Amino acid sequence: MTPTVAVVLAGGTGQRMGSTLPKQLLEVGGRPVLAYSIETFDAHPGINSILVVMAAGHRAAAERVAAPYGSVRAVIEGGATRTASTLAALAALAGEPDDARVLFHDAARPFVDPGIVDRCLAALETGAAVAVAQPVSDTVVAVGPGPVVAAMPPRESLRRFQTPQGFRLGTIRRAYELAGADAGFTATDDCGVVHRYLPEVPIQVVEGGEHNLKVTHPLDLVVAEHLARERAQS
Repeated sequence: MTPTVAVVLAGGTGQRMGSTLPKQLLEVGGRPVLAYSIETFDAHPGINSILVVMAAGHRAAAERVAAPYGSVRAVIEGGATRTASTLAALAALAGEPDDARVLFHDAARPFVDPGIVDRCLAALETGAAVAVAQPVSDTVVAVGPGPVVAAMPPRESLRRFQTPQGFRLGTIRRAYELAGADAGFTATDDCGVVHRYLPEVPIQVVEGGEHNLKVTHPLDLVVAEHLARERAQS
């Protein structure tokens, strides 16, 4: 069987949250944020193993969170940026074949549901890259100098990216190899690396979910507490 690995990226320090702890270690519903996504991947029959990439200096805490979940293969330290953490994960997966499927998920999105994982894995049966996205409800504009409105793209064509983002391992490896040779390389997500350096690779888009929010600001914790209670009741 083709191996499938979920990489839970927990390398952020949560500066915008205003906490001394990384946001993935803050508690929501009486449990660390990090525990929720690990639990979802651990319970999913399509996931063979989980790799947790934790913020430097907090690896032991992440290992305690991950200990109850048998699918966790390792907890490693990430880098100072999202890109550095992804590269750390790719180094840890060096022994996996190029046709392995890998899902990169932000630990700060605790309520990813099994249906989203299903759709990602289904897309990777025939494709090499997949993104999870939601339609935008607001009008989105590009702002130029001034600042003034420079462009107003049609809302129907716009989406908000979520995670996980999934790839055949050989595809994301090659994209980062090419990116590493570019002195001007910057990225905020992994699909952006594939889109820029492997433009010939189609990135399929599958539906995300409104509950798959990212905990970034203090107000997000309020919403997450509500979702955690709702999840516990169901």
